Amino acid sequence: MRTAIHDFEGDQTYSERRGHNFTLNATFDQVKPEDYDALVIPGGRAPEYIRLIPRVIEIVHHFSKANKPIAALCHGAQVLATARVLEGKKCSAYPATGPDVTLAGGTYVNLPMTDAIADGNLVTGPAWPAHPAWLAKFLTVLGTKIEV
Repeated sequence: MRTAIHDFEGDQTYSERRGHNFTLNATFDQVKPEDYDALVIPGGRAPEYIRLIPRVIEIVHHFSKANKPIAALCHGAQVLATARVLEGKKCSAYPATGPDVTLAGGTYVNLPMTDAIADGNLVTGPAWPAHPAWLAKFLTVLGTKIEV
């Protein structure tokens, strides 16, 4: 699977370059969500397309109904909005997807690109520069204890 890398280079929006190739080891139909403890929805262009796959929405519903941890970054909020699991939740995302969050009943939180927010079992951030904050909050929601 070919990926794309988004970056902020001073333009009005992000730039996009060819990313890495990854080998997929399961299809959405093969995924058994009950076998997983948490769900991560990355950003980029993929959410715009995978939100159109009914099985993806079923998987998101499983995690939401089971109150399992969910982390979404950037455009990942589009999947959550389509699944209608944002009702009453605070959610950050790439600013252009803020209306999706609001229309789905969530509260869009406009954060600096390096920040993230947790609301119950949901952890979200606006873009890849938020990775450190987003991952730290997600690890907390997961109950992970890191000792030095």
